Amino acid sequence: MFEFADVRNVLETSAKKLADFRGSLDLENKEARIQELDEMMLMPDFWNDQNAAQTVINEANALKAVVNEFNDLVDTHENLEMTLELLKEEPDEELQEELSNELVEFQQKMDAFELQMLLSEPYDKNNAILELHPGAGGTESQDWGSMLLRMYTRWAEQHGFKVETMDYLPGDEAGIKSVTLLIQGHNAYGYLKAEKGVHRLVRISPFDSAGRRHTSFVSCDVMPEFNNEIEIDIRSEDLKVDTYRATGAGGQHINTTDSAVRITHIPTGVVVSCQAERSQIKNRDKAMNMLKAKLYQLEIEKQQAELDAIRGEQKEIGWGSQIRSYVFHPYSMVKDHRTSFETGNVQGVMDGELDGFINAYLRTRIGQ
Repeated sequence: MFEFADVRNVLETSAKKLADFRGSLDLENKEARIQELDEMMLMPDFWNDQNAAQTVINEANALKAVVNEFNDLVDTHENLEMTLELLKEEPDEELQEELSNELVEFQQKMDAFELQMLLSEPYDKNNAILELHPGAGGTESQDWGSMLLRMYTRWAEQHGFKVETMDYLPGDEAGIKSVTLLIQGHNAYGYLKAEKGVHRLVRISPFDSAGRRHTSFVSCDVMPEFNNEIEIDIRSEDLKVDTYRATGAGGQHINTTDSAVRITHIPTGVVVSCQAERSQIKNRDKAMNMLKAKLYQLEIEKQQAELDAIRGEQKEIGWGSQIRSYVFHPYSMVKDHRTSFETGNVQGVMDGELDGFINAYLRTRIGQ
């Protein structure tokens, strides 16, 4: 039922949020930066450095997207206000229904925009490198790994992100032993950092002839992809570089040559692999970017551990510290243990419907 008071409350709340957005966005500086970037793109030598040019274009597009989306929200809010005033003067059922539908759509866009505003950490805008590593349990855990691979691939595709398989090691009978994905798109890391941790599955195993219930674990690691944003000193003498024949998903087209590259960082023991490209040189370049990301992540975790020690915080690291449980039996539920967000739509989650979990995590991180 259409209630003028309810619509008025929604519009007043939205007006306050838009005012807050305007204050935090620093629109004048953003518009000045857009103009500066547009002028850079008109310079005759702009394309001399392809990577630098692409960085400028990406920054301009990201800024324009935020400014344009904010302005669209303001325009929509003004139109809704005008429609409400018209209805007060002259009631019309068809116009009331139209306003109700537009109001729902407007609220959804406001929520999505508010979520974008939460992604303000230094590398939130970057592409994401996502790794899945099944725990102990053989085929059962490896199958769970492939289910998560499908889930993240579907989520990325639904958000218009490009997914590239950087490395893939198939399971012995089914599933995966490990997989590394590069998920490309604006704010990919900002969203997917919510998924870092251990994911626990409880189900009746399809690989158990006795039909018993099994619990499986897969570790998900997420890092921002770096190009030239950070400087990390990696000495060549600290690296062990191996080449091998690519296999599995992402490597079928190049498995006749030793084009895949594995790099071991000897001081830390960090190992990265890439088999996405036909060229060994390109695979090495991508593997080095992955190594930079891992070493950066290690440094961040080290700093966090030192802060936690100062604060006296004790955080268990291991299979007991899962961030989320996916229960298929004896009931259906997916629950995030950090935010308590849960849903009974297990199939929807496995088909990539992760936004509820990601939104809850991001809001919790800023205390909302």
